[in-house]
Amino acid sequence: MLKRSNKDYFSRGFAKALEEQWQVDVRLKARDSYEGSAIFAHKLVLASRSEVLKKILELDEFKAPSQPVNTAILSLRVSRGHIINFKKKIIRERSKKQRKNKYVRSCETVTFSELNHEELEAFVKFIYSDGSRLSAKAKEHVRSLYVAADKYEIPHLRDLCRNELISSLNASNALDVYELAQIPFDDALNDAALGCIQMNIPTIACSYEFKLFAESSPSLTVEIMKACVERGRNNPYRRNWGGCPW
Repeated sequence: MLKRSNKDYFSRGFAKALEEQWQVDVRLKARDSYEGSAIFAHKLVLASRSEVLKKILELDEFKAPSQPVNTAILSLRVSRGHIINFKKKIIRERSKKQRKNKYVRSCETVTFSELNHEELEAFVKFIYSDGSRLSAKAKEHVRSLYVAADKYEIPHLRDLCRNELISSLNASNALDVYELAQIPFDDALNDAALGCIQMNIPTIACSYEFKLFAESSPSLTVEIMKACVERGRNNPYRRNWGGCPW
């Protein structure tokens, strides 16, 4: 088993605070969150990662200070094995359930209506990470995180999501990624997706998914046709599309 370096411990500082639920002061809910499934986090961390979240947390309803743990104790108290040391402000032997109940009563709630619970969990864990890469869970929800990164103005997350989307492009997802790249327009993602469509047009043009895409996004379909025609002109050896007409 590899021993973690000092750098690893340092870079995991925020993640450790999240895991331990230390001094959390805001509750995050997804569109499908049920009672008890909220994610508890720290306003300071969220605000430091996202200007949009910072503005949300600066609204009047979030300005009242929360008090998840009462540390204003002026003396030592020993009762039933419960030891409270005022000097260090450490409360020992308190169950996670007891702490969580205090947080539930004192935390304001922010709802992310565009994310489901798993997507929100991946989003929050990235915010608390060192940002060096996407986790396996984040890659599973990369499209949703790409959209969230734009909405909440986290450019680095958007860059990582874009790179993951481009590296995983294939004939089966190119249309979806091409559509995703339009709003807001992402030049690099648009070009990569369109290039993948051009390369795989014999397969894509004959698919049922392309028929549905043409019905729902006629203007984008025209752009695809124009790009493929132009490609055919530049490379006459690629004009055979497998006998499948558009």
